[in-house]
Amino acid sequence: MKKKPRNGRKPMAAGDLPRDQQQERKLKRESKDIAKSYQPTPEELAAGDAVCARRIKTPRVKVEGTALSLGHANPIFGQAQLMAVLATGEVDFFWQILSQLASVSVRDGKAHEGDLNFMVDVIKGIQPRDQLETMLAAQMAVVHLLGMNMAGRLKNSDTLAQLDFTERALNKLARTFAVQVEALKRYRTGGEQKVTVEHVTVNEGGKAIVGNVAHGGQGASKKPETTS
Repeated sequence: MKKKPRNGRKPMAAGDLPRDQQQERKLKRESKDIAKSYQPTPEELAAGDAVCARRIKTPRVKVEGTALSLGHANPIFGQAQLMAVLATGEVDFFWQILSQLASVSVRDGKAHEGDLNFMVDVIKGIQPRDQLETMLAAQMAVVHLLGMNMAGRLKNSDTLAQLDFTERALNKLARTFAVQVEALKRYRTGGEQKVTVEHVTVNEGGKAIVGNVAHGGQGASKKPETTS
């Protein structure tokens, strides 16, 4: 004898569920079947471990109308986690950076969540060490996004005017990105360029110079010491 449900209602059949829930159940069943039947190779397992090791786990930035939020069970800890990655302890700086990135990602009057989180991931990958590096990394993310958008427009340009405009804009953005990369390198190294000589060979009869060498100029009066 079948038991009646306590609430007096019949259990819902799969066909009675909304379409999105039906698709979700189907995907779960298919994923379980794949997991049971597929055995990953050692190379695939190693690749998975490498991806997990490289991943910097932070909450996803959510777009709800005109408001931004973090996809975390506890917003306070989620915010602290993302603030640490963005190398800041200032709440206003943190939310303003996200707001500025969101304004760049706007499509059809609404911030695009995918573009926004892509730019956040770019900043995470650069691994800024202070707020200045975070600002530069944010600019690099924006310039890259705009450059790729301009590349898409160039591909679909139909007139000479469109081709000329998009090509010049893309070239400017690409050059700007390269300059930003060099600026980040110089900032991180303090503007110093180090040259290390690992091996010096002096043939018979030659002389090796020991000390600093000054090229030209009236102030270069001291002769360097030499050794045979």
